[in-house]
Amino acid sequence: MKKLIVALVLLLPVTLAAQQTDFSSISKPGPAVLLPLDPSSGAYGSSTPSASETESSGTPATQTSTHSAKEKKTSKPSRPPSEGSMVGYVDDAIVASQLRFRFDAGFHDNAPDRAEFFYAQYSGLNGPGPNSVVADLNFQQIYLRGEYASNQRVSFFAELPVRWVQPQLILANVTPASTFTNQAGFSDVAIGFKLAAIASPSQYLTFQFQAHLPSGNASAGLGTGHSTVEPALLYYRKLSGKVTLEAETGDSHPIGGSSCRNPCESTNLTGPKTQGFAGDVFFYGLGPSYAAYRTQHVRIAPVIELVGWRILGGLETTCGPEVDCADQIGVSADRTNIVNLKAGARAMVGDHSSFYAGYGHQLTHEFWYKEIFRAEYRYTF
Repeated sequence: MKKLIVALVLLLPVTLAAQQTDFSSISKPGPAVLLPLDPSSGAYGSSTPSASETESSGTPATQTSTHSAKEKKTSKPSRPPSEGSMVGYVDDAIVASQLRFRFDAGFHDNAPDRAEFFYAQYSGLNGPGPNSVVADLNFQQIYLRGEYASNQRVSFFAELPVRWVQPQLILANVTPASTFTNQAGFSDVAIGFKLAAIASPSQYLTFQFQAHLPSGNASAGLGTGHSTVEPALLYYRKLSGKVTLEAETGDSHPIGGSSCRNPCESTNLTGPKTQGFAGDVFFYGLGPSYAAYRTQHVRIAPVIELVGWRILGGLETTCGPEVDCADQIGVSADRTNIVNLKAGARAMVGDHSSFYAGYGHQLTHEFWYKEIFRAEYRYTF
């Protein structure tokens, strides 16, 4: 009996030590993780990962979330896009992929063949243009333009125009039986590119180069009959949260063009005696806008634009002193100044769509048109 008691006393410490070893092997509960109870129901419940799962992952859940938060803080935000150009007549300096649909209605052009800028020289003076001297012309034109930007600094574009012309006052014809009537068809196609030296959400300084190709029927008043290149410098500046300033300057330079026969060399010719009918046209424009209305999805900005042209060389058809205009002559268009004032508004809808409507009127004695209406839709992508 004494031996049995002694044995029990000796085994008791060993048993307690073994029990302590078994309890210590049990791991402490880990952080709760939401697991789907039923994938079809979308309900979630909590579960506690085992020690083996925690060890196999190598990183506790709390450390993983902290690491993700650090990654978000250190990553650089993407450059916010520009709000877009607000002008309707000054060329857009912003480089972006876009589609543009534009409609113009111009009234009372008193010298359509001036410097062969709108259409070609009157055919009675050896030109490829219409067979009548037109002193008052109305026109409408639709432009479909597509622009693709490979990045924020370079883009390429093409424009397809369709034109309608309606002569209102004809002063003379090549022959009494031939009269210039209403015409319609494709005008001169334009292609080109933009290259931005400065490109940021608040400022763009862009070189634009475009070429007009003689695709319109010159004898119908739908084109100039020659190619033209137009290098230009365009500028966009966000002055404040509501005020934007945009500007342009450039030159329209004819390549080729028609030449005038003897009446253009007569003593009635004013200015330099030259046979070339087409001339350079220096152009410029300035357009401030103000965001008068703004919500999360809609912005409306009135805009006023001053646009001007100065003709450098070239001729225009006019009539002699006779009432019946029997003596048509080509007179110099050199140093002619034309300035227009345009007023309109642009509405930005969402991140892609833009609408413009505006009206322009002559400010100078000479003009391309006395007044013009313009409507435009632009989709940027």
